[in-house]
Amino acid sequence: MPFAKYANCLTPVSIRSGKHTPPHRAHTLQHSHTTPEQRKQTDLESFVVVMEPMTVTTSVVGPEEFDRNAPRICGVCGDKATGFHFNAMTCEGCKGFFRRSMKRKASFTCPFNGSCTITKDNRRHCQACRLKRCIDIGMMKEFILTDEEVQRKKDMIMKRKEEEAAREAMRPRLNDEQARIISSLVEAHHKTYDASYSDFSRFRPPVREGPVTRSASRAASLHSLSDASSDSFNHSPESVETKMNFSSLLMMYQDGASSPDSSEEDTKLSMLPHLADLVSYSIQKVIGFAKMIPGFRELTAEDQIALLKSSAIEIIMLRSNQSFSLEDMSWSCGGPDFKYCINDVTKAGHTLELLEPLVKFQVGLKKLNLHEEEHVLLMAICLLSPDRPGVQDHRRIEQLQDHMSETLQAYIRVNHPGGRLLYAKMIQKLADLRSLNEEHSKQYRSLSFQPEHSMQLTPLVLEVFGSEVS
Repeated sequence: MPFAKYANCLTPVSIRSGKHTPPHRAHTLQHSHTTPEQRKQTDLESFVVVMEPMTVTTSVVGPEEFDRNAPRICGVCGDKATGFHFNAMTCEGCKGFFRRSMKRKASFTCPFNGSCTITKDNRRHCQACRLKRCIDIGMMKEFILTDEEVQRKKDMIMKRKEEEAAREAMRPRLNDEQARIISSLVEAHHKTYDASYSDFSRFRPPVREGPVTRSASRAASLHSLSDASSDSFNHSPESVETKMNFSSLLMMYQDGASSPDSSEEDTKLSMLPHLADLVSYSIQKVIGFAKMIPGFRELTAEDQIALLKSSAIEIIMLRSNQSFSLEDMSWSCGGPDFKYCINDVTKAGHTLELLEPLVKFQVGLKKLNLHEEEHVLLMAICLLSPDRPGVQDHRRIEQLQDHMSETLQAYIRVNHPGGRLLYAKMIQKLADLRSLNEEHSKQYRSLSFQPEHSMQLTPLVLEVFGSEVS
């Protein structure tokens, strides 16, 4: 700051003690280095930085050397100072008095002996001694702006205000409809997703005992490898090490078996009843969420059913990411009984053809660090897919999906200014879900062909995923 040069002109000690700074010091300092006119021109622009919109003041921030913890006292009258004014620490009252006196070229005469003590209470009594005190502490008329300079400063402030308004207008923001969509989806998610997982205790209990099947053994191997290779679980090219790990797992899976497990090993899928209840419960919550998506209930009943049947497992996989842990590649849904690892899912009849890409999907989605708003929008976009089998009003569903996609893109622009690729990565997750859905359907059909396993499924699961048993 230009005023840093004048730090020695008025020290906090001289202000507090009431000692006068000799006039010749201010006079000498005034003419050092630069002329007053040059300093005034330079300071004019620096003043604007500390201006409030549409106000004019010559207040500036004090020199860096000034003790900010010391009381700020006016060097003229001892009142509380508001800053450096015209090169001295003063209150607003003395600042205004000095400016008016200099502009009017006023000449005052002391009615007493010319050495009045100026205080906050009597500063109006003797203008001559007050003005003399102003000059003694270093206040300089050269720092008083002319009317033209005041107007110029106002113009500069107005220009900056207009520039800021223009930048604000250019800043991306959500429109009212998009804000309502996001609010509705977040509310729908909160109402249909219990993060405490308290209802899980009502399911048929999980049973993890029993002989370890080949699928379970291979799943344990996958789980042990997950820590080493989890950083490579994304949709960019995988590392050679990761490819080798999964290739060896698949070879292990294929060795000595043309079917997932022998009949002896598959006599009992101990986790099937519990996970069937979990999936049935999750389907109910997905239905509740769908009904609160703006525009969904306006569709025909046939289209609502078609969309739900086709997308239910994908929405469940998306939602399960909330409980997925990158630390141990498991889903934690409350207590230890409801912490699910890959091995548990194999005991419900699923194999690595589903579980390997499912874990990759969960890791990749988790690493996107989506906001809750982005997560619920992705679920809505997933559900409102016009290319689902059995859909009739493709155009209307596509319009609804487009609204969700536009809202998601707008949200990303507002909240992730540098995240240009985030939307593309999220849409890629929807393509991954289609592949997972297809593999899940294949494994479900294989399971439902066996009556002893099909009878463990709930009516809702059979209705949504289809029953292959008559």
